[in-house]
Amino acid sequence: MAEEIQKQEDYVVLARKYRPQNFNELLGQDALVQTLTNAIKNNRLHHAYILTGIRGVGKTTTARIIAKALNCTGKDGHSEPTVNPCGICENCRAIAESRHIDVLELDAASRTSVDDIREILDGVRYKPTNARYKIYIIDEVHMLSKSAFNALLKTLEEPPSHVIFIFATTEIRKVPITVLSRCQRFDLQRLTIETLMKHFQNIIQKEGLEAEDEALHLIAKAADGSCRDGLSLLDQAIALGGGVIKTDIVKNMIGLADRSQTFELFEKLLGGKLEEVTANLTEQYKNGANPLTILQDLINTTHMVAKAKIVPAFAKDDSLSESEKELCQKLAPTTSIAVLSKIWQMMIKGLGELNLAPVQIDALEMILIRIAYSASLPTPYEILNDVKKNSKLDAPAAVVAAAAKRPEPVFAPAVPIREKNAADVTGEIFNKPEELIAYLEASKKMLLVYSLKNDVSFEEFSQGRIKMAASDKINNDFLLNLQKILAEATGRKWEIEISRGQLGETIADREKAQDTANKKNVSDLPLVKAILSEFKGSKIETLTRKINRTTEEDEETSFEENETYFDEDL
Repeated sequence: MAEEIQKQEDYVVLARKYRPQNFNELLGQDALVQTLTNAIKNNRLHHAYILTGIRGVGKTTTARIIAKALNCTGKDGHSEPTVNPCGICENCRAIAESRHIDVLELDAASRTSVDDIREILDGVRYKPTNARYKIYIIDEVHMLSKSAFNALLKTLEEPPSHVIFIFATTEIRKVPITVLSRCQRFDLQRLTIETLMKHFQNIIQKEGLEAEDEALHLIAKAADGSCRDGLSLLDQAIALGGGVIKTDIVKNMIGLADRSQTFELFEKLLGGKLEEVTANLTEQYKNGANPLTILQDLINTTHMVAKAKIVPAFAKDDSLSESEKELCQKLAPTTSIAVLSKIWQMMIKGLGELNLAPVQIDALEMILIRIAYSASLPTPYEILNDVKKNSKLDAPAAVVAAAAKRPEPVFAPAVPIREKNAADVTGEIFNKPEELIAYLEASKKMLLVYSLKNDVSFEEFSQGRIKMAASDKINNDFLLNLQKILAEATGRKWEIEISRGQLGETIADREKAQDTANKKNVSDLPLVKAILSEFKGSKIETLTRKINRTTEEDEETSFEENETYFDEDL
């Protein structure tokens, strides 16, 4: 009985028991390991390092390994710095147990003030007592105050040769650039699912336990790239399963819905089978699945299928489980990106609705009903093609023939800017307001363009003379600017007569009337009429003129069907 109690007291959690003790055991950080290995071998050590990355990827562990590598004395007590610390000498054991007098580990979250940094700096000038280097490991360094960072700068730039600083942080953006510029930075990567799986399998083997691969895959996926998170979940799963890690136990522990049921639900959504969707959801909820978790799992499934659609090789990727591979190979070839994008957007929007809903399962049911209903609807592209096929005039030639029987839409002709030649000794020639406006648009004089179109009506316009009525919005600067631009462009002085009062028809009025007439003519085309009839409440917003120039004098204008826009949210 006493021995069992002693074993329970001596138990060390997996995250601590299997913490890497040298560079060879460090997972997923090949670039960092290679750089530090070469630096130690070639004696090119930097005086300050900063390690950044998400929680649980090995920042503090790496700092300790660096400290051991630099201070290891080997079994004989006389070895030089090495990339493979022995783990046996007093320095290695003391550093691993966080009790070495010359390797100081500080938590910046609890010691943020400038006084705390001054206390550290007071000991910098003294040489190490037992080790080769005095190493300061400051965790969560971004938590230091501005004054504390400033106090650290000078020493960090030119520390004594026996001092090395190692900083660790999850919030690299909060560290001042003045500190970053004095350090060698290493970004520790998230661990892949494959790396975590191999690590878990190795631990299970060493512990003499049993585990299903699917269960380990779920734990590795839930860890989200963090080794510590994954080992904590593995510890929990071992305790929950009594030493046997099963998929069902892990799913219940993490709160995951049954994977096969989720995939079946996703298939029913794509097929628009409302009754089966609600039945599947009800069954999962009865089995204890969380509504938010179900929706998040469906979002991940949507992304997975879409990626397999775009990159077919992904459907056979090793990071996927067998059931995920089967789903991708089944759905990716037959599901369009347009449908998957629509489902993705509706699910993302549904996350917000779920958080606001008083009863989450009811909200999720309504979200899935909406998705199932819309998934079975054709896309706008399919509707347009269907309209073309089913319209009485189903061929483009027939549309053209029908359009020829009625007046074509008349667009206001583009007014080209007259190019000067040898005969144009006086400069530009403006015979009508449209030519002047075209010149001003090309010259980027948009305020004048707006005023000439909207705030004046022309009564007379000839070379050298303009008579117009102006609204009260026109100021004196308008007249001066217009006279200056006309004189510069044409090389002659213009006579401009302005009368205040009621405006006649402005250029903007004529353009608007012409645009309305064009839209009416276009809307009477058989194909356009069929489209407007199919999309109830839609209307033509914009018409675009397409100009094809074969010669300098040949100009052909045609209507682009694909530039017709609809108000209705499709």
